[in-house]
Amino acid sequence: MKKMKKRPFKGGTKSFVIAAIIFVAIVAVTTHLIDMTRNVKKINYSTFLKKVESGQVKRVHVSGQDVSGELKDNSKFETVVAYNPKNWDMLKEHDVEFEVSSTAGGFNFWYLLMLLMPILTIVVFWYMMRQARGGGSSGGGGSSNIFSMGKSRARLFMPSTIKESFDSVAGAAEAKEELKDVIDFLKNPKKFKRLGAKITRGVLLVGEPGNGKTLLAKAVAGEANCPFFSISGSDFIEVFVGVGASRVRDLFVQARKHSPSIIFIDEIDAVGRHRGSGLGGGHDEREQTLNQLLTEMDGFQTTGESVIVLAATNRPDVLDKALLRPGRFDRRVHVPFPDLVSREHILKVHAKGVKIDPEVNLGKIARGTPGFSGADLANLINEAAINASKSNQKTVHIKDFEEARDKILLGKEIKTMVQTPQELKVTSYHESGHTLVRLMLPDDTDPLHKVTIIPRGRALGVAHSLPVRDKYTSTKKEMLASIMVALGGRAAEELVFNKLTTGASSDFKMATDMARNMVCYYGMSDLGIAVYRQGSTDFDYSQKTAEKIDEQVNKILNDCYKKTKDILEKNRYKLDMLAETLLDKETMFASEIYELLGIEPRIEHTFE
Repeated sequence: MKKMKKRPFKGGTKSFVIAAIIFVAIVAVTTHLIDMTRNVKKINYSTFLKKVESGQVKRVHVSGQDVSGELKDNSKFETVVAYNPKNWDMLKEHDVEFEVSSTAGGFNFWYLLMLLMPILTIVVFWYMMRQARGGGSSGGGGSSNIFSMGKSRARLFMPSTIKESFDSVAGAAEAKEELKDVIDFLKNPKKFKRLGAKITRGVLLVGEPGNGKTLLAKAVAGEANCPFFSISGSDFIEVFVGVGASRVRDLFVQARKHSPSIIFIDEIDAVGRHRGSGLGGGHDEREQTLNQLLTEMDGFQTTGESVIVLAATNRPDVLDKALLRPGRFDRRVHVPFPDLVSREHILKVHAKGVKIDPEVNLGKIARGTPGFSGADLANLINEAAINASKSNQKTVHIKDFEEARDKILLGKEIKTMVQTPQELKVTSYHESGHTLVRLMLPDDTDPLHKVTIIPRGRALGVAHSLPVRDKYTSTKKEMLASIMVALGGRAAEELVFNKLTTGASSDFKMATDMARNMVCYYGMSDLGIAVYRQGSTDFDYSQKTAEKIDEQVNKILNDCYKKTKDILEKNRYKLDMLAETLLDKETMFASEIYELLGIEPRIEHTFE
């Protein structure tokens, strides 16, 4: 998804330059005036003559009838003299230095500037106010001067500029179905009003980051062919109390002027959190902003204009209850991670501008990316294209997608890591243990895809599976099989080398989490169907119960570990053959492993 670009400043630089010029001019004039008036005493003509005759005058400057000068005690004076040619003789007689300047073409810049300063100040102030009003009324939030601080920073997209529609959004079929009501209301509000129906004022899009909440909101505006105001929740909050509320008011004023219209508030949890969670400062500002939003959506100030508010968040649990009550965000649309069919559609959308080899099956790639968001899938396509470009290929091949997926899931391949032959052998048996246990439990585990001992990120090796479909529930048998697969690496190490390493720590964590969930949440142990939720006052349990939970978890893990070792002992020949071949090839796909071990394939597991 494209990010919206911030609007550039309008008028901010000009206003700053003009203000700086005014400041410099005022300082210069003030300094000059101070210099002119410092220690200057006005005297009359007769006093001036007496001081000359008494020899107190050191120097004078004559300009017409204006005389300024300095006494021998360094004090300054000013006076106005009558025109008398004898004055020159008197100044010469008493050794007074003097200079004369003409008044006919005289020009004093400082006096002129002093005269123009009031007019200049008024003109500049009027210009800045005009710029401020012009920048703030655009609704784009581009101006950041103090006069437009209370103006909305929302970006306005007119219908002619919105190219997105529901066809632009792959997957999310249920979310699009719910949003069609909003589109229908914006297109034909009389259809609802004739029977007294009131369409919801607010729709909350809930989902993990990258699943297309913003794109869905923009698609709604595109389908409804109406103006679209987009803003982030954090754009309302300012250091000055009251600014956020002012921006909310201005946003709704603009939206009503363009009615019917859509307001989209991204990351609304930044402004819509529970009130009363803090005291003073930013909390006061946030709560005032939230109060204003509540009022605008459903209060005395609301009017009949068709303004729909869409908001997006991945933290609905922190939102204030008043924001979620009927009349405000009373419709919640869940935007989940894409399922198998949706992932394939998303991959096809993002692959349109990429030269992909015809043999690449995007459907099989979709099978290998469960849990990927729409943004992750876009990144997968991009990473594969980058990898192909670095190799100067004409098209993107399946190996590029393999590399891209491994990089996203595990990290970049570590080529500089140096391992001893013994360490590589242990890693090979470890990953072969995972792989063989999976192959021996075909009915309860996902099909194998590939296994590798090439280190990536923090993993020295990995055995990948390729789910046939997305699964939303699991049986007890399937969960026990998953625990056994996770413990297969440590069991192989102990069986072959009779020693324990630290490489199985992440496997233990995954196995322990599954076993504890079976006991505490899923009722799959001798403790029955009671739910034991840790860290919740509603489900507190005694120390004795905690000990029983630990006993059940250990029982499940120990039983699974024993069964895992039994499987590997019975198939020791296959384990050795797989580990030795993997040590030589480093990476093996499922088809190669089935052929090597003489096992009939369950399904076509490779992308090829």
